[in-house]
Amino acid sequence: MHPDIRTAREAIDKATESMTTEQLSWHPEGKWCTAEILEHLALAFGGTAKFLGRVAADGKSVASKMTLKQRVGIAVVTGGGIIPGGRKAPQGVVPKGMPPDQVLPTIRKNLSDMDEAIAACEAKLGTKIKIADHPVLGPLTVAQWRRFHKVHTRHHMKQVVALRAQMARTQKAHA
Repeated sequence: MHPDIRTAREAIDKATESMTTEQLSWHPEGKWCTAEILEHLALAFGGTAKFLGRVAADGKSVASKMTLKQRVGIAVVTGGGIIPGGRKAPQGVVPKGMPPDQVLPTIRKNLSDMDEAIAACEAKLGTKIKIADHPVLGPLTVAQWRRFHKVHTRHHMKQVVALRAQMARTQKAHA
């Protein structure tokens, strides 16, 4: 497993360690629960795995020409390690209600599948060219795809840690 992908997996494991199904399902009004955050990531990893798997199978880049706006977004996210807040998730990665007991096995499988698909792209297309367009950021290299998913995962695991702390405070207040 590539180090960036391993870092993402370790962040997920650390943030969700020993969480029960009930804890995975807990959320404040109007916010995603941990299970939904994990499903969102599982959908992102799975979508990337399928998309980049096809790119690798075809053996050619499907990246478009980069715009200035995309160049800035890529620099912020993959260069600066920042996911700007306030953006709604693209429709394809909005949680659909996966059972909480299935999210961790699914996210781990999809993360592994994505790692393999990115490695296949790297083997066929190399590391220098933009291989395919991210739906929000635009054309990315192999390294930028990995970095995006590492940064995106870290962003959401901070949310999980905050949810766990809020849940603990709420439970303590009601005890």
